[in-house]
Amino acid sequence: MRTQVAIIGSGPAGLLLGALLANAGIDAIIIERKSRDYVLSRIRAGVLEQGTVDLLRSVGVGHRLDAEGMAHDGFALAYEGRTLRIDLKTLTGGRRVTVYGQTEVTRDLMDARAAAGLTTIYEAENVAVHDFDTGHPRLTYVADGVTQELHCDFIAGCDGFHGISRASVPAAAITLFERVYPFGWLGILADVPPCDHELIYASHDRGFALCTMRSTTRSRYYIQCRAGEQPGDWSDAAFWDELRRRLPPEVAARVTTGPSIEKSVAPLRSFVAEPLRFGRLFLAGDAAHIVPPTGAKGLNLAAGDAFYLASALTEYYGEKSLAGINHYSARALDRIWKAERFSWWMTTLMHRFDHHSTFEQRMQVAEFDFLRSSTAAQTAVAENYVGLPLV
Repeated sequence: MRTQVAIIGSGPAGLLLGALLANAGIDAIIIERKSRDYVLSRIRAGVLEQGTVDLLRSVGVGHRLDAEGMAHDGFALAYEGRTLRIDLKTLTGGRRVTVYGQTEVTRDLMDARAAAGLTTIYEAENVAVHDFDTGHPRLTYVADGVTQELHCDFIAGCDGFHGISRASVPAAAITLFERVYPFGWLGILADVPPCDHELIYASHDRGFALCTMRSTTRSRYYIQCRAGEQPGDWSDAAFWDELRRRLPPEVAARVTTGPSIEKSVAPLRSFVAEPLRFGRLFLAGDAAHIVPPTGAKGLNLAAGDAFYLASALTEYYGEKSLAGINHYSARALDRIWKAERFSWWMTTLMHRFDHHSTFEQRMQVAEFDFLRSSTAAQTAVAENYVGLPLV
């Protein structure tokens, strides 16, 4: 079997890349080791930058997003009982974010791909990449018990942090940058109305908390927990009690409790791989980088990678030019590191670290006080939150 671009992974990066390539008339096959239902069962964040929304609309999957997505003009930071609203729309000249779950983005892209008759191979086992440092890369995998071979011009590794793509790169050819944080986020999903019409990030002596939502009737809440804690360590009642302790009283009073329909713990890490191109193999999405969810950047960075890589491949096939391919890594990494910085800053500002001295704790207070007093500082936060331009 042959295709122009083999994409490993059917998460948002792989699916959006496939859609952008299809728009350009470039043939791509997606290879996914899990089932469609498994991919759709993964609960992820859903704050979309304007650039991500525009990309989804450009590939024809904006209809349900526009109908069901919740446009937000701002968000709140709460610190020691004081609340600061970051007015995104005013501070960025009319830009905003849209709350729409990553699962729904994935579903929309999957459905559009199936409707267009484009090929996705699910439940592919033992996926392996070969010869990506030559002009004739290929994949092998097992489907229905039979070993298959897929020849291609390029391979896009969109298979996540634990995927085969990055692991196939010789260690001497890649540099990994990582920080693992000493805590995680315990999150629950519940069919209760959100406590506010916008997101609220809260810092408290007991730890961080986040109030967000999936719709006007479904809420997603998080609290900072110790590394290694498991969802089963927390009853629903204990979670709701702890959440309300960490929120400003007027916000806590608006929290509606109810049984959780999903409960999980997400570890926090910052991670970047450099470079993102190895011959005819490219890394994109979580295979290339991880950000703490504090800055709402993970899905949006994946969308940016897909845009840059699709642009490079379109230039190659349309103009026979290697310029875009040669610059993909540097172009994507420039935006990635800026998003990593913002996510690290938000995480450092809003969380409690066991190793922090009293000096570092006072620095957090001073940072928040400065933010409250400076329109310029708030503008910098707003510009990063709504998303840096895809240039």
